Amino acid sequence: MRILLVEDHLELSRWIGRALQDARLAVEFATDGEEADTLLRTQDYALVILDLTLPRLDGLEVLKRLRARGGRTPVLILTARGGLSDRVQGLNLGADDYLAKPFELAELEARVKALLRRSQGNETPTLSCGELRFDTVSRQFSYAGTPMALTPREYAVLETLITRAGQVVPRDKLFAEVFRLDDDAGIDAIDVYLHRVRKKLDALTAGRVTITTLRGLGYVLQQNA
Repeated sequence: MRILLVEDHLELSRWIGRALQDARLAVEFATDGEEADTLLRTQDYALVILDLTLPRLDGLEVLKRLRARGGRTPVLILTARGGLSDRVQGLNLGADDYLAKPFELAELEARVKALLRRSQGNETPTLSCGELRFDTVSRQFSYAGTPMALTPREYAVLETLITRAGQVVPRDKLFAEVFRLDDDAGIDAIDVYLHRVRKKLDALTAGRVTITTLRGLGYVLQQNA
């Protein structure tokens, strides 16, 4: 799943981005409000981390426009404005959480993971498909207790599918979750990673959990008898 980090302080943005990527989250960056607004109009994200003091367009205006369009993407406000009035205004405009600078990375990661679980309608920390488990706190996959080794893009494929286990995930949706905007890849590149994940699933589960292709529709992660 992809997160949009909107922060104009480049060093802070890189620091947060590295921490979230280490937590196996795909992060895209915007450094001003206009850029963020454009991305939110054209791209789907699982979560937005939004600074308030931004060039070109204030963070609260970015949030206001997102909600006015009916966008329901969870928004975590991250800002040096720690006053009560700022927090209240942000929450009233539709923010889901608020974290004032300075902060500990552990707290940021915990809040991000909690918002992601909530947005998926899953307050419990584990997703499953048969004995395939995804711990959303540690962000690890395992099958019958055996950890599953995955590259970052393989991980993104399987995470996208297990969050919708038993449901069809369209090809373009899967591609968008796995490949970031700055990746130079065509949609056919998704086939490479689907093949690799299928191979690893088959080796680990002996065919008990598979990714099925529904031609013209997309892919389904499912448990087999």
